[in-house]
Amino acid sequence: MSSYDVIVIGSGPGGYVCAIRCAQLGLKTACVEGRETLGGTCLNVGCIPSKALLHATHQLHEAEENFAKMGLKGKTPSVDWEQMQSYKEDTIGQNTKGIEFLFKKNKVDWLKGWGSIPEKGKVKVGDEVHEAKNIVIATGSEPASLPGVEIDEKLVVSSTGALSLPKVPKKMIVIGAGVIGLEMGSVYNRLGTEVTVLEYLDGITPTMDGEVSKNFQKLLKKQGMDFVLGAAVQGVETTKTKAKVSYKMKKDDSEHTLDADVVLVSTGRKPFTDGLGATDLGIEITDKGQVKTDAHRKTTIDGIWAIGDAIEGPMLAHKAEDEGMAVAESIAGQAGHVNYGVIPSVIYTHPEVAAVGETEESLKSSGRAYKVGKFAFMGNGRAKANFAADGFVKILADKETDRILGAHIIGPMAGDLIHEICVAMEFGAAAEDLARTCHAHPTYSEAVREAALACGDGPIHS
Repeated sequence: MSSYDVIVIGSGPGGYVCAIRCAQLGLKTACVEGRETLGGTCLNVGCIPSKALLHATHQLHEAEENFAKMGLKGKTPSVDWEQMQSYKEDTIGQNTKGIEFLFKKNKVDWLKGWGSIPEKGKVKVGDEVHEAKNIVIATGSEPASLPGVEIDEKLVVSSTGALSLPKVPKKMIVIGAGVIGLEMGSVYNRLGTEVTVLEYLDGITPTMDGEVSKNFQKLLKKQGMDFVLGAAVQGVETTKTKAKVSYKMKKDDSEHTLDADVVLVSTGRKPFTDGLGATDLGIEITDKGQVKTDAHRKTTIDGIWAIGDAIEGPMLAHKAEDEGMAVAESIAGQAGHVNYGVIPSVIYTHPEVAAVGETEESLKSSGRAYKVGKFAFMGNGRAKANFAADGFVKILADKETDRILGAHIIGPMAGDLIHEICVAMEFGAAAEDLARTCHAHPTYSEAVREAALACGDGPIHS
C-alpha cells in the first residue's frame, strides 16, 4: 500500500492543476485518472477540441468571405472533414501529452484507473488501495439530457459526439442555446449545415447581460443560424438516418416538429460522482448532485476536499483551476483563496463574447446605482481593417465611486480583452484608472479604454 500526502481523483483542469500545485508545495502527490489520457473532459472532449474546430471553420469563413476583399484571389478551400478531424485529434494529443510531461516533471504519480473512496484516508484504484492524508474530489461533470430525449451519440449526440461526427450533416437541430450549443452550432453552420437552435427560454445565453445576448443572437442569425425561442422540447424520435424533434411553443401550446440528420443536446451538464462512494462514506450531496463544501472547499468529511464541476458554481475550467490551486495551498497550510466575483466567461464563436462581474440586470435587481460606458468596435481602426467591427465593449461602474463592477464584450478577441478588466477589478480599480492607462495603437484593446472613457466625459472616437 502506497501512501501520499494528497491524492486527487480526476485529471481535468481542476485536478491536474491541484496535483501539480500540491507537488510544488512539497506534498507527495498522486492523481487518479481512468481515461487513457490525462486532461479530463476539457482537453479530451471539451474546450480544446471544440476550439480547434472553431478555429478551422473560422479560417474557412475568412477564405470564403474576406480573402478576395484583401486581394487574396484563388479557389475557395474545400473541406476535408477527415483531415480536419485529424488536426483536432493532433491538438488533443499535444495537450494531453503536455500534462503527462508536467506530471513527470513535478513528480506527480499517475494512478491509472477509476477511483473510489472506500473509507476516510483511503483511495481504491482497481484492486489497489492507497493511503492519503488528504483526498481531493475533482471528478468533473457529464452532459445532462431531457426527459424523452435519449442520447445515442449517433443521431442524437452530446457535445462529445458532436465533435466527431462521421460526416458534416445537412441539417442539425441544437437543443439549448447555451455556450456549448452555440459554439458547436457555429462550427457546423460555417461548414454549410442548416442549423436550428431550440431554446426553452425567451432569449439565448440566459446568464449573460441582456443587451449583449440580444446583439449576439442577431449576429448569429445574420450568419445563418435559426432560432426558435420559448420552445419546450417534448421528445426525439429516430429512424436509421433521421431524427425528428417534437416541441411545444410556450406562448400558445401549439405543437411542432422538425427533422434533422443530427440532433445536438446541449442542455447543460451535471456533476459526475458515480462510483465514487461519496454517499456511502457520508459525504453530503446537494439536491443538484453537487458535493457539498464549505467556503474552503472542504466536504463534510475531514481531510476530503472537492473542486470544479463536482461542486457548486459555474462549470468553467478556469474556475476549477483556481479552486485546485486554492485547495493545494490550504492543504499546505497557506491561505488558499478564490475571488468568485472575478471569474470571466467566454463564448468562442466569431465574434467572441466575454463577461466578468455584474450585469445590468443583476445591478438593477440589487438596487445598486451604476453607470454604463460603451464603445462600438465600429470606431476601432484595427477592427475595421480586419473585418471584425461587429460588437462593442460595455463597462459597468458604481455611479458614485466609479469602481468597475462588471464588463461585457462582444467582438474580436473578447476572450483576451476581458482580462485587462479582470486585473483592474482585482485591484479595485475605477473606470478612470483604465481610461488614463495608455493603450497601444492600433489594437482591439483601445476599445476597452474608450468604454472606460465613456464612463466619464465620453469616448474620443465615438
